[in-house]
Amino acid sequence: MPAEAGSALSAQDAEKIASEARWRSLRLFNGFRLLVVLGLALGLQLRVGTQTLESAQLTLLIVMLMAYATVSCLYFFTIVWRRPRFSFQLTAQVSIDIVFIVLLMHTMGGIRSGLGMLLLPYLAAAGLISRGRMTLFHAALATLALLGESIWKAWTTEGSIYADYFSPALLCLASFAVAWLAHRLARFAEENRALAEKRGLDLANLAKLNERILQDVSDGVLVVDALDIVHQYNEQIVRLGSIPPQRGELLEHWSPALAARLAQWRDGEWSQAALLQLQRKTLRPRFLALGADREGNVLIYLEDMDKLRREAQQLKLAALGRLTANLAHEIRNPLGAIAHAAQLLQEEGEDNPMIGRLTRIIDDNARRLDHMVSDVLELNRRDRVRRVDLVLEEWLPAFIESFTQQEGITVSLPVSGGVPHHVRFDAGQLQQVLWNLTRNGWRYCSKQPGSLRFVLGESDGYPVLDVVNDGPPVPPDALHQLFEPFFTTDAKGTGLGLYIAREICAANGASLEYLSPADGGACFRILFGVVDAEKDEE
Repeated sequence: MPAEAGSALSAQDAEKIASEARWRSLRLFNGFRLLVVLGLALGLQLRVGTQTLESAQLTLLIVMLMAYATVSCLYFFTIVWRRPRFSFQLTAQVSIDIVFIVLLMHTMGGIRSGLGMLLLPYLAAAGLISRGRMTLFHAALATLALLGESIWKAWTTEGSIYADYFSPALLCLASFAVAWLAHRLARFAEENRALAEKRGLDLANLAKLNERILQDVSDGVLVVDALDIVHQYNEQIVRLGSIPPQRGELLEHWSPALAARLAQWRDGEWSQAALLQLQRKTLRPRFLALGADREGNVLIYLEDMDKLRREAQQLKLAALGRLTANLAHEIRNPLGAIAHAAQLLQEEGEDNPMIGRLTRIIDDNARRLDHMVSDVLELNRRDRVRRVDLVLEEWLPAFIESFTQQEGITVSLPVSGGVPHHVRFDAGQLQQVLWNLTRNGWRYCSKQPGSLRFVLGESDGYPVLDVVNDGPPVPPDALHQLFEPFFTTDAKGTGLGLYIAREICAANGASLEYLSPADGGACFRILFGVVDAEKDEE
């Protein structure tokens, strides 16, 4: 329905424009009449100079010209008022034009005066303006007037009847020929106008459709020309970059890295696997030439790899959730039985060191499996979030005290950063995330005072909490898998701790990332509020 309403509105506008064009043409036609009057007046002045006109004839011509000029001036008012309607005005004006020209021709000596040729431009102009069959009616009126004048001339004067009718007959034929040609040209012009309006409407609808499709594309889209000037972009670009490009701006001014990638692609040195960092996002650019070669206009797609990774992880998580829902109960029951049997064996074989060692192995692995099942089950509870307002400077000391008591840590874990930071987070889940990060940091640090510390600050206007330790950094080859589920460098780990921590952060509108401090060690950063901001932009 909206599309049909838009088309109907466009058709009404087109008809209004066509009507305005007809009235404007009629006004120009009236200006042509005044020019004819001026030309006839100058010609009459020349004839008077040669003294070939009688006094009565001259007076009659002057009266006719003045009357015709007066009527032509009055036409301007009827055209401006648009009363009466257009078709009636045109027919009435052309009829008066025919009468005036035939009378003028009769006064100046009949068909031999040559003034009858003035009928032809009048008929042609009327045919082009009316754009219909009325032009043939105008030609018929002119024919009747010419034949009537010839009959009257032959009746009142002596001469050859054949000679008197031959020239008017030719002029009548010329009038119909001009009228028919004007009619055909008018129809051709009308058909072209209708076709142009239809094509224009189709192009406008196509442009709206293309714009709609461009805006609905999930990837960021840029269109640049041969000079790397941005001509168009969609709303996804605004989400990918904090500051959108400006139309007419050089791509290098908005993103030098993307401009360099585009230059490599134009030179044929580009790999589709190459990634791009833009405003804390990892993007994969793709280039498509819009012309015959790569030197012309280029369509650039920017694919959000972080979003793809999140979607892939959601698929993994959904599959994992279904798996745990079906197998968790079946796994824990055998584990309980195995642990209980190992405990009984240990009690009966207290005097046998071999049995004690084997039962400890069984118990340790059963506990490990139970812990893994617990971690997997925790994934299904990540969306049960009850976010509350927290002041990190007040909440963090209580967490550190609880952590040091339960883990038996005697050294201090300092906190730096004195500006109050208000965040919204599920308190229990924040404790779970920090417990995981702090336990990992304590495991790998030197366990000296200050070897594990907390740093409060801001990044891009968002509150951050860094958990920093002086232990060895994460190997470079493991960075891209650090937050993947079931990836671990510890033989006794489940590989789910960091993944669960990041999922919990995402569920609370935060993000978790790994940093490499300049002075060595390792740092895990919680960036609060950044996910909420991205959702607001969407």
